[in-house]
Amino acid sequence: MSAEIVMPQMGESIAEGTITKWLKKVGERVERDEPLFEISTDKVDAEIPAPAAGTLLEIKYNEGDTVTVGTIVALLDDGTDAPPAQAETTAPPPEAVIAVEEVAPSVVIAERPATPAAATAAVDVVMPQMGESIAEGTITKWLKQVGETVGRDEPLFEISTDKVDAEIPAPAAGTLLEIKHGEGETVTIGTIVALIGSADGAPTSAPAPVATPAPEPPQAQAAVAAAAPVMVAPIIASGKPLSEQSLEELRRTRSSPLVRNIAKEHNINLLQVSGTGASGRVTRNDIMDFIATGKALSPAAAMASAGTGVALPVAEVSSGSPQPVAAAANNLLPLPVAPAPASGDRVEPMSVIRKKIAEHMITSRRTSAHVTTVYEIDMTNVVKQRERAKAAFLQANGTKLTFMPFIFQALCAAIRKFPIVNAQVSGENIIYKSNINLGMAVALDWGLLVPVIKNADNLSLAGLAKAANDLADRARAKKLKPEEVTGGTFTVTNPGVFGGLFGTPIINQPQVAILGLGAIIKRPMALTSAEGDDYFAIRSMAYFALTFDHRIIDGADAEKFLSYLKEVLEKTQFTV
Repeated sequence: MSAEIVMPQMGESIAEGTITKWLKKVGERVERDEPLFEISTDKVDAEIPAPAAGTLLEIKYNEGDTVTVGTIVALLDDGTDAPPAQAETTAPPPEAVIAVEEVAPSVVIAERPATPAAATAAVDVVMPQMGESIAEGTITKWLKQVGETVGRDEPLFEISTDKVDAEIPAPAAGTLLEIKHGEGETVTIGTIVALIGSADGAPTSAPAPVATPAPEPPQAQAAVAAAAPVMVAPIIASGKPLSEQSLEELRRTRSSPLVRNIAKEHNINLLQVSGTGASGRVTRNDIMDFIATGKALSPAAAMASAGTGVALPVAEVSSGSPQPVAAAANNLLPLPVAPAPASGDRVEPMSVIRKKIAEHMITSRRTSAHVTTVYEIDMTNVVKQRERAKAAFLQANGTKLTFMPFIFQALCAAIRKFPIVNAQVSGENIIYKSNINLGMAVALDWGLLVPVIKNADNLSLAGLAKAANDLADRARAKKLKPEEVTGGTFTVTNPGVFGGLFGTPIINQPQVAILGLGAIIKRPMALTSAEGDDYFAIRSMAYFALTFDHRIIDGADAEKFLSYLKEVLEKTQFTV
């Protein structure tokens, strides 16, 4: 049967994309999650992976064609329509076994059985790709119910990914005919999640049949059973091309782009990880559990192993329920086990964004050597300048003047002077980022997002104010684009807005520093006049806490950075 390849939606406001390059030709074999074609939109350029393994049957749109989101651009033969009798008499080659393994669970991605002509009016609503590294999204809320009318570009459902929460608009106007995936379900990009069409044009007597995976031939079942033991033996990291790898190596290394991205960030060879997914594929939960065990190789060990082909250790997987993680090579303590809820306790599952935050925080603590230093800064200079200018600023710019743009501008000056705080660690190298992209933590009712002000050092104080207020407002309204929550090089968090004096924030990976701002409070301070006389005065004071990665930032550099930031804020006459 043929699987449809559709043009994905690369962002909430993006309605079309241009095919810039086909990476496969008609008749060529393509593997699941292997890059199939490249597209360009007004927001992002990206490689689009194949949703299933098979042979490319037809290319409906050529390079240079601009195609509406949701349009079928190609057809893929997944091989599931082969006659069963033929499979019983002819033993399939190893490649055929692999195709059966990979395609069987995913036939329903975009497969459309033959339907009457009246049913062709339905428009597929697909799970959009909200960023290059995002392979799946969780449907958090349907904003329309089956039978209700929806307008083109009207919000249809809400999704949550590890980068952004967003409302997804309807690709066409019509009636919501069917919801294929309910709230709370995690869906791979490109999967059809609903159908929109004309209420009178859609079939009502007999719904379209649901595509079901073809039963595996006996030989394929035997191959799967033989190739999926509970305890996986150590495997050699051979680095062989796909055509030369064994069935076991293919099963272990072929995974989603999200899993491969996590593995790259943590210098993990996927041959180390025991997979629990279809045909032994490594899932996101598999690799996160592996990281939690502390058995991931250090960057140096990973580089050495990859270069020499040394056998890698494999995490042991228990066949029973998950157990507390025992102390591993890095001396991690066992995870505490929460007692059973008592009578009257309220138990609710974590939201998707809450689980992502938890994972990122734990990963950061295990990645960076966190150290926090705190400075007390006299903000009276900034307070007075803001007070004098805020009314005129609001009238001239249409947005409020807060303390944040003053701090952002001072931060840019300090980062330029001490670029080590704007760096990243890559193995045994330090990458000094050329751009200053300031992330600003925004507290939401359902979690936390960190939108990014790109090239902040090129913006005026008014530009910083507009950018910060706009991003914060759209974060709360779930209107952020994927590219607006990625690419940060330094993060600022402001617990002071709730009255906190200071905190010890956790670094936002892969960055190496984060600044926490305390509340600005009037306090009596002992000062010294130009004549050397001591006196008390009421000043607007705040604590600034810098958490930095001690792997590459020395304490002296962190102190110099905060000292310079203090000087800029206390003495600069800002241009408002």
